[in-house]
Amino acid sequence: MTITHESPTEVLNLISPELRALLIKEVRKDWPDLTHDLGERGVNQMVAFLATSVRTDEPLTPSLRVDWFWHQFLKRSVPYVAFSRALGVDYIHHIPDEDEGGADPEAGRAAMAQTTAAIRTAGFTVDAEFWPNEGVADCSQCHAGCTDSPVGGK
Repeated sequence: MTITHESPTEVLNLISPELRALLIKEVRKDWPDLTHDLGERGVNQMVAFLATSVRTDEPLTPSLRVDWFWHQFLKRSVPYVAFSRALGVDYIHHIPDEDEGGADPEAGRAAMAQTTAAIRTAGFTVDAEFWPNEGVADCSQCHAGCTDSPVGGK
């Protein structure tokens, strides 16, 4: 796997200001109190999550807030595929948790801890507002129940 954009700044800049604004506008439909600054930070956390997911063979799990941004990005397939390819993979798949019986809270906390640790290791900043295990994010669940596809997307 070859990642063509190594530094976190380069990766964050793969999302144009126009696309950022559109993603923020769309996420605001589910999160009406989302400010522009918080939206920018949310896009950055989504990018950090996705870029990190292609650097590891371990499945990573987004927080609910990060997942909202990811869902909006997935709907824009042309820039999403271009972003994935800029990271050296054909496509970063989104795999929902089909177990509607509820997630194991302990497993959720462990998944969040593993994900935020991987994001830090990849050189990105973890914004506590977006990750419940960081003690700030106001979420009603331990994890979003979705993962990336580090093996299938390469």
